[in-house]
Amino acid sequence: MKLSYTATKLTCYVGYVVQAVVNNFLPILFIALQDVYGLSYEKLARIIVFNFTSQMVTDIFTPKIIEFLGYRKASILSQGTAAFGLALLGILPRIIDAYTGIIISVIIYACGSGLMEVVLSPLVEMLPTKNKAGNMAVLHSFYCWGQAFTVIVTTLLVTVFGYIGWYYIPLIWALLPFVNMFSFFKVPIVEPKPDEKKDSLKELFKNRKFRYFMIMMLCAGASEIAMAQWASIFAQRALGVSKVVGDLAGPCAFALFMGLGRVLYALFSERISFRKTLIIINIASFICYITVATCKIPLIALIACALCGLTVSIAWPGTYSAGAKAFPNGSALMFSIFAMCGDTGCCLGPWVLGIIADKMGLNIGFAVVSVFPIIMIYSALKSYSKK
Repeated sequence: MKLSYTATKLTCYVGYVVQAVVNNFLPILFIALQDVYGLSYEKLARIIVFNFTSQMVTDIFTPKIIEFLGYRKASILSQGTAAFGLALLGILPRIIDAYTGIIISVIIYACGSGLMEVVLSPLVEMLPTKNKAGNMAVLHSFYCWGQAFTVIVTTLLVTVFGYIGWYYIPLIWALLPFVNMFSFFKVPIVEPKPDEKKDSLKELFKNRKFRYFMIMMLCAGASEIAMAQWASIFAQRALGVSKVVGDLAGPCAFALFMGLGRVLYALFSERISFRKTLIIINIASFICYITVATCKIPLIALIACALCGLTVSIAWPGTYSAGAKAFPNGSALMFSIFAMCGDTGCCLGPWVLGIIADKMGLNIGFAVVSVFPIIMIYSALKSYSKK
């Protein structure tokens, strides 16, 4: 690897930390939003849906954006949009209807996150490096470290500002993408050659394996985000632990174990079967979800929340890397479709859980969402079968 590309990788790593902030800091404030504005579980779940639906829509248009702007300008745009949306979240709810202000801000910073998802992975994939699967896993591990960092810092900021001053927190977080935006002006970037062969949308969809990869991405998003977004409020409401304990033992520990899983996969990816590993960890993921749903002992339920991070760790980056290997001419279009499917799962999993929680309780919600690891196992088996 050329030494000059180290700065590129580091800037992309920070970009994934920004994406972790965008996707995870607001759920830490769900209790605050409930107390200050009286929002229901369904309305909180709707915030998640708007976030990932906006990312999904952005995923669709990102290949055209990249074609028009190139990877450098698209990367700069992604960071700037995220910074603007986060800053608005600290302002709009105080000058217009609070819930409307939250939704508008979430949509804006989610568009930045959607750009990041499609731009950053191929940026790293195109660098002249070996062990592509390992590099992809390391890149996505920074989402996990960023998630843990987000949980810890947001929890500390809540203790400083209190629930009533929650809107100062997104203003502080907006500084991170704002600063990182300037890094993308200077770091070296490998732009694809205009005459490189690229698979068309029709060619990709005609391939049976590609369609199963799409389902795997959807299930990866649903399995990961459902637990990540609801672990904090589950720990506090259902298990009766304090906010600090709930945040640290729930989403923070979840993120740390997910990061650990991705780093381990980066180390051993060239020596193990992705398909077999995916099947094994999704069996473990199903067990974790069922344990969270049924166990009445808070400590065991919290351990299951944390270990779920390990069990969902390689699904997203592993499918990305496997897809890039299986479809070398997929280009930004392939990453866009994968990101769109993943974000669809990110919408579907937490939203279904929230709806079920309103009607039947959080425990039943987790039990229902356990279907996604099962679908992932089926898709992994079918994607490599000969029939």
